[in-house]
Amino acid sequence: MTATQYGIGVDLGGTNLRIAAVSPTGEILEKIALDTEVKEGRERVIADMCGAIEELCGRMGSGRPAGIGIGVPGIINLGTGMIRQSPNLPGWSDFPVRADIENRLNTQVILENDANAAALGEKWVGAGKDVSGLCMLTLGTGIGGGIILDGHIWHGRDGMAGELGHMTIDPNGQLCGCGNLGCIEAYASATAIAHMAHAAINVGRSPALSRAAEEVGELTAEIVFIMAQQGDRVAREIFDLVGRSLGVAVANLINAFNLPLYVLGGGVARGWEAFRQPLLEEVQKRSVVYRATTPRIEPSALGAEAGLLGAAYLPFQHAAPGGAASASKA
Repeated sequence: MTATQYGIGVDLGGTNLRIAAVSPTGEILEKIALDTEVKEGRERVIADMCGAIEELCGRMGSGRPAGIGIGVPGIINLGTGMIRQSPNLPGWSDFPVRADIENRLNTQVILENDANAAALGEKWVGAGKDVSGLCMLTLGTGIGGGIILDGHIWHGRDGMAGELGHMTIDPNGQLCGCGNLGCIEAYASATAIAHMAHAAINVGRSPALSRAAEEVGELTAEIVFIMAQQGDRVAREIFDLVGRSLGVAVANLINAFNLPLYVLGGGVARGWEAFRQPLLEEVQKRSVVYRATTPRIEPSALGAEAGLLGAAYLPFQHAAPGGAASASKA
């Protein structure tokens, strides 16, 4: 194979490490999944990653990849190739990650925030392949975000644009892990859903959730969603609040950006049918731009593969004429 026939995408999470060889049309050709051995230290994780990349390239034949895109949780310094802050990767801050991996593998490496990579994946071959711009919320343990304008990730002045999970939807609301009150992350993340379920159990509001917690040992957002599907009143109330909270956030994003598409991804988005209606009702009520233009609001088309595919697309995009310059615009 030639260098332009595949790119390498890496989805580096605090728990799982996934690497894929992807064609220029977005087809996953080969994939490797590993545990992220964060407790063993940065050197171990990088060595595991580079070893898996080399194995994957070996499977692809004698050619070299167009480059390697790596999606990581946290704030990235795009100029230096360092991770400025990542709660899921302790000990990685201000380490020259990009240069280290490039030296080991002797090829171009592009670091990107994982939510930005997911948004780019949706633009490339997912829900947004027919639009020039979109906004994505990734609903997981926390909430991330990515903004695509004219086909490229919008990084803002310092590379920190897209921290959508920390938009305030209630100035006097729940305390968020960032220290602010009323962030959307405190209402619609998997962590928030589990907290709301435990709070209901603690005051005896849901015997069904209490029994589920006893059976599984730990309540998750997925279990609460299943209980909502089965008709549990408290679980349905929780997802109603999730939907209305997301509706406030999405209405604000629609008013601010006037984009044609708003995508909801991450694990919580699998509960789309449980929160879709209250979300749309809230958007209809709060966004004059939505009422005038009716942009699309929908769940991710790529699911868990969005970030992996977006990371793999980064080398192709940067290799295109004007790609790197356009992608780094602020």
